[in-house]
Amino acid sequence: MHFTAVFARISLLCCLLFLVSCGKEKDYPKLAFEEVAIIPVPKSIEAVEAQFIWPAELAYFADSFAEEVTPFMESYFGLNSSFTVQRASNSDAAQLKIISDNTLEDEHYKLQIDNEQISIYAKDVAGAFYGLQSLRQLLPAAFEADGVLDYEQFALPGLSIEDGPEFKHRGMHLDVSRHFFEVDAVKRYLDVMAMLKMNRFHWHLTDDQGWRIEIKKYPKLTEHGGYRNKTLIGHYNDQPQKFDGKRYGGFYTQEQIKEAVAYAQSLSIEVIPEIEMPGHAQAAISAYPELGCTGESIDVATKWGVFEDIFCPTPETFEFLFGVLDEVIALFPGEYIHIGGDEAPKARWKSSEFCQELIREQNLKDEHELQSFFVSEIAGYLNGKGKKLLGWDEILEGGLDPTATVMSWRGVEGGIAAAKSGNGVIMSPTSHAYFDYYQDDSEDQPLAIGGFLPLEKVYSFDPIPSELNDKQAQLILGAQGNVWTEYMTSEEKMQYMAYPRTMAMAEVVWSGAKNDPEQSYPDFLRRLKPLLNRLDVMGRSYYNPLQKITSEINKKDNLRISLKGPLPDQKIQYRWSNEQAWIDYTEPIMVERSAILEARFEGQADADLVNFRQDFTLHKGINATIKIDKKPHPAYNSGGVAALNNGVYGSKNRHGDKEWLGFWGDDLRVDIRFETPVKLNSLKLGFYHAPGQWIYAPTKSQIRATLADGRTYNTTAMIKKDSLSNVANEVFGMPEEMITRIRIDIPNYGIIPEGKQGAGNKAWTFLDEIVMQ
Repeated sequence: MHFTAVFARISLLCCLLFLVSCGKEKDYPKLAFEEVAIIPVPKSIEAVEAQFIWPAELAYFADSFAEEVTPFMESYFGLNSSFTVQRASNSDAAQLKIISDNTLEDEHYKLQIDNEQISIYAKDVAGAFYGLQSLRQLLPAAFEADGVLDYEQFALPGLSIEDGPEFKHRGMHLDVSRHFFEVDAVKRYLDVMAMLKMNRFHWHLTDDQGWRIEIKKYPKLTEHGGYRNKTLIGHYNDQPQKFDGKRYGGFYTQEQIKEAVAYAQSLSIEVIPEIEMPGHAQAAISAYPELGCTGESIDVATKWGVFEDIFCPTPETFEFLFGVLDEVIALFPGEYIHIGGDEAPKARWKSSEFCQELIREQNLKDEHELQSFFVSEIAGYLNGKGKKLLGWDEILEGGLDPTATVMSWRGVEGGIAAAKSGNGVIMSPTSHAYFDYYQDDSEDQPLAIGGFLPLEKVYSFDPIPSELNDKQAQLILGAQGNVWTEYMTSEEKMQYMAYPRTMAMAEVVWSGAKNDPEQSYPDFLRRLKPLLNRLDVMGRSYYNPLQKITSEINKKDNLRISLKGPLPDQKIQYRWSNEQAWIDYTEPIMVERSAILEARFEGQADADLVNFRQDFTLHKGINATIKIDKKPHPAYNSGGVAALNNGVYGSKNRHGDKEWLGFWGDDLRVDIRFETPVKLNSLKLGFYHAPGQWIYAPTKSQIRATLADGRTYNTTAMIKKDSLSNVANEVFGMPEEMITRIRIDIPNYGIIPEGKQGAGNKAWTFLDEIVMQ
């Protein structure tokens, strides 16, 4: 064959091989450094000029210290049958290496990716595990499930990560008493925690509505106390209350508890069990009536809330509790036992001759100090068994045991008090950590307990209050998100409420509070997007904040509304409810009449999906200046005082959205001034009224109007409750004259009486739009 012909054939063959190679290169995923998205965000991440090609068969090596993470590696990396891992006999033969580095702190890791290998450095098992979780979030989401993939390799960018946690306690809580979740569901919950480097699982195992842990010494706790005769349907505030009439319950055997605890340990998670005392004990007292102060038989609770039957602090009760705790301690190797301590009504103790005699014998001041005595007895017992007591912030009442750790839920004030007294603190306030609250203020959200806690607010949380000095701040051990399940009847609903707020809390406790959360939140959403895709593959349910359009109302001149999507590249269209054509949104929209504004994302798959809807009610008070003599509670002030006359009503069925202002125990004086005198026919105040949530509308308010000629007009209006919602209104008739100023005095309901939810606590007042017609 002629040389030129041979050369031509060789050249053709080379071209074909090159084309095949190029074609193959296009077939597999290649992650660019700019696309790296890890939650929680690492402390340091730098690009390296390299690219690692992950093969279908990958060899790994782990130093002896990291032996406990190898089961995870083999189970996770072997989950998808298209890719496998095999253990190499030595480091030189491995492409993925876990290497000991004693210069690193506990739980810290370094992750390095170059052309040849992936290296994870750590000094302990937890650090190695967290390095793997960061690597996990770089891999294709398909790794989270089995399935045949159409590629045999993928590329990761060169990078160098140095990372470690800001807080020791990085927790999530799950209530299994109100609604029960099987062990497999708990494991799936732990899986997501592990991916986010969270390390404390607070397992709420007992409450009024069910006892969920087998105690062999006291079998009736689960045989009887693990089941209720019926369950409340709808919301607690619905009147009349309705029930399903079906027996409900379940419990974990001790073998199942061991299984869950071992599984958590394999994910570097410590399980903290909660055994409620002295309150929230109705299921236990139902099983063993002698544990209560009356000795009377009672049912396992069938609805939510707080109940007056609590443990009576007799020697027999302590003997029972010590017996329970002995079995609990044997099942949970972690350092803490959570004993609740919250919402313990004192009515039974006040009427008990035994309790009153015990108060005198112990030289106690009152029933609150009796609770402190109760907690100290339990703390002493736990300390003697090598455990630490953890309790909700009510354990501060009557004096705090010096060995106890406080979990602050009624705000951060309890945590501040505990830290100043030298006790450890875990922050878990309702304002930022209660994931049973609504996460979206649209009316199509599934039923929840109330309140409003959007993702962005969780992300903005700072667990360390500014009131603490440096030494006291060191006692803030961390924070956690709480998932109370009164209204979560399925695992799917529970996940929907937990995710992605869990992701925001994970970033708070791992990476620390952000100096400017509004600036960093868009990047969090960018990193959240691929993680939500990963949840899809994992089969998890979640709320999608990336489909939410938010608004801001400006009243500087006319009433205008600004719209924005969560991501910068999302284009918005809007229309008024009585119009059909969609208009491209380019600038703030002027509100010229009472109407409903709707908005959607341009080009979205579902053209009929409305991502935003807001009803505006224009009235004569829109441009008035309003001041209040008390500041709203920080947890319920997202809209500020401007929300009282912006033309938007708060939700009729939930409190806490940005239109409701919440005040805890305060009498209020509202001052309204008009730049030019106005003539009004009426003034209407809107209040939220939900006694089951400690929220009470006032019985009556008073107004004092200043007329243009200097005279005054005084009147009082009684409350009118809307039977179809949780809203109560006060409507004041106004004089047919010009008005320059109105003063409104709104009395707080006061202390919640015995027998009501929250008895003994101050009532909340929630105020909505002040409509002036």
